[in-house]
Amino acid sequence: MKRLSASFLPPIALDVSSDTPMYHQLSDWFRRAIIDGQLRPGQRVPSSRSLAGELKISRIPVLSAYEQLYAEGYLETFVGAGTCVARSIPDETLKPANTKAANAKREILEQRAPRRISHRAALMHAPAQSWLNNLEAFRVGVPALDQFPAGVWSKLVNRHTRKPPIDTMVYGDPMGYMPFREAIAEYLGTARAVRCEASQILVTTGSQQGLQIATHVLLDPKERVWMEEPGYPGAHQALMTAGAELIPVPVDQDGMDVTAGMRRGRGARAVYITPSHQFPLGMTMSATRRMQLLSWAVRNGAWIIEDDYDSEYRFGGRPIASLQGLDTDARVIYVGTFSKVMFPALRLGYVVVPKDLVAAFSAMRDAIDTFSSTLYQVVMTDFIREGHFARHIRRTRVLYMERRAVLVDAIGKQMGDRLEVIGAEAGMQLVALLKPGVDDVAVSRKAALCGVSARPLSTCCLNPPARGGLILGYGNATAHEIRDGVRKLKTCL
Repeated sequence: MKRLSASFLPPIALDVSSDTPMYHQLSDWFRRAIIDGQLRPGQRVPSSRSLAGELKISRIPVLSAYEQLYAEGYLETFVGAGTCVARSIPDETLKPANTKAANAKREILEQRAPRRISHRAALMHAPAQSWLNNLEAFRVGVPALDQFPAGVWSKLVNRHTRKPPIDTMVYGDPMGYMPFREAIAEYLGTARAVRCEASQILVTTGSQQGLQIATHVLLDPKERVWMEEPGYPGAHQALMTAGAELIPVPVDQDGMDVTAGMRRGRGARAVYITPSHQFPLGMTMSATRRMQLLSWAVRNGAWIIEDDYDSEYRFGGRPIASLQGLDTDARVIYVGTFSKVMFPALRLGYVVVPKDLVAAFSAMRDAIDTFSSTLYQVVMTDFIREGHFARHIRRTRVLYMERRAVLVDAIGKQMGDRLEVIGAEAGMQLVALLKPGVDDVAVSRKAALCGVSARPLSTCCLNPPARGGLILGYGNATAHEIRDGVRKLKTCL
């Protein structure tokens, strides 16, 4: 049996003023801890010398207590492991305690008050997401992990962990590690036409936390927010935690219908939008709509939260410039992440904050999570500055274009009469619309049983969609896995 470390021994309380001998108190405590399950079978207990030193008592009562517990069968010794809790305790020893505990638990259950949670927490409840059980075809939001330059990354990590500077091991700036913020600002200015300085960069654990912080800084409960329909479910969650009233605004081939938003969501305080690559449908917001939205925000004193989650990957031409770069009134809060380019477990993202809001965002970041891992910020700084980041983007852009083509071709050949592909010009996923009347959740659950991840389009909608669909990610799927996944998906339809 595997023996556990003795370092997790529960605290022992001894009463030095009691008439009960010290060894008796110790043996009673160990006996109760073993019977109640605090100490598990095979768990190693401290040596008599170390326990006596920890309790600041003589070693004699500890030895006496251990001898008593040996005699009663609660402790035993193992070669090379020292003193451990016995691997088996007689049933007659445990039954009275278990019966007593069960009775006590029953009394508590009968007398306890209702277990209430907040209204916001109740709204966050979601059904089982079976489409998250698969990492190959067609998991959404996962990049090509097999193509990540792990060797380069490991060398950079080792560089900063062999003899880490003290300033990387203590509490960091809530806004983030300054050299990393400088590298982000340079990258965004060059690649995304974002207008910002390093002082405006707030480092987060990803775009989800960036959205969370932005909503808590900008919104009060019950304020109205425009939301793309369909749109990113993570934004739904972030906005609901702030108590916002979500106003679904339809999207068409030109992106969010701003005119419909003004008609449906009068008095809105903010808008959440993915203009460069709409999630999940994939279209790009037109220049006319962008200017219309910016003008609306200025006139109404509203905020625009721009989520630029995977703008690096556009296949029909150069990446579309950010909405923030067109903003002349500092109304746009720009949110980005490294999860889609690097790997999700990195947990690094960023927010470009208007200068007059930096203090508020910094205070909120400090309150929510203090700061992000300085080590990974330092490593990522080198990864960007030494050119590895740009090279990785170039390689994966070509790879995703190839994988997208394989997926579109496989769907066309095997299910062209059952699925309509849209949004295949950018990113790491596309949407395949089902025939009218087909339940996309049911199809998704059936696909999960076949080992295929196919996210239902309806999970991205605040209102039931007129037509269901499947969101298919191809970032982490090889050409063989894509073709095999389409074949399996065909059997589910």
